[in-house]
Amino acid sequence: MTGTPARRRVGVIGLGMAAAPHAQSLIDLADRVEVAGGFSPSADRRAAFAARFGLPVVDRIDALLEDPGLSAVLLLTPPDTHAALVARCAAAGKHVLLEKPLDATPDGARDVVAAMERAGLTLGVVLQHRFRGAVERLAALLRDGTLGTPLSAAVAVRWWRDAAYYAQPGRGMKARDGGGVLLTQAIHTLDAFVGLLGLPTQVAGFAATSPLRRIDTEDVVAAALRFDNGLLATVDATTAAFPGYPERIEIAGTAGSARLAGDRLEVQLCTGERIVAGEDGATLGGGADPMAFSHQHHRAVLSDFLDALDQGRRPRVDGREALKVHRLIEAILTASATGALVPIAATA
Repeated sequence: MTGTPARRRVGVIGLGMAAAPHAQSLIDLADRVEVAGGFSPSADRRAAFAARFGLPVVDRIDALLEDPGLSAVLLLTPPDTHAALVARCAAAGKHVLLEKPLDATPDGARDVVAAMERAGLTLGVVLQHRFRGAVERLAALLRDGTLGTPLSAAVAVRWWRDAAYYAQPGRGMKARDGGGVLLTQAIHTLDAFVGLLGLPTQVAGFAATSPLRRIDTEDVVAAALRFDNGLLATVDATTAAFPGYPERIEIAGTAGSARLAGDRLEVQLCTGERIVAGEDGATLGGGADPMAFSHQHHRAVLSDFLDALDQGRRPRVDGREALKVHRLIEAILTASATGALVPIAATA
């Protein structure tokens, strides 16, 4: 008979805006995980994190990486730091749960995955939309053929970010974030879409920067996707749509159609049957406050990551799985830059 797995000691690196839902998740799962410490190079952020969540902090990153009892690191730093920090975690023998994206650059994203694979360590990626109940229900309907063969699909992420959001140094700039609306905001919805329907084989697209803010990344995108099974789809993504609207995934199949808006799924079948699942469809972080959402899906990601470590399996969204949405984003931006129809290979 096997007993209950021991609590795992973890560290948190990066105590900025993204840390809040992770800290709340760690507190919720305190019976499974012990926080050895949170680190930020900013003393003010360490103090604020400790005061708000009652969790310990450390003033040196090596205090975590050199801790022999530390099993894993939650890495929540800006995208341009990911490749280097993941390499340090891998060298220290620590598993990593990484806040999206994998890295700020396509090469960096591949390096992150390769470093963890070479070390034989587990990499989980925080792409929490796959854990939404309505997304899981839609995935089941596609798997069991309820919608028939998908014919047409659309992704729309029409969000808003205000001047205060972009006032943070480096926000919206390639040097820090690596990308704009696709890599920073729409990546969650695009990842859910890829999880539902897979990757297209060809991509055409346009990306632009609006005059609303002084950034060097895209905040308006339109793309067309073609799949090898004949499915055609569109991507419409922006952070210029005031005041921000629920993100949507719509799929039309031979047996019916599905519309996922925020956390609400509505399905209308050709038989007349109607299926409704999920919440009220309110925008989740799509308005001026990017953190206006529940942490329940972050908790689900963390719980799955802990299960993966205990069971010796891959997390639901591991590095290889996360690379898929990165490849889609890279193809859209390449199509925009070159004006060409960009192919996506079946494997990376």
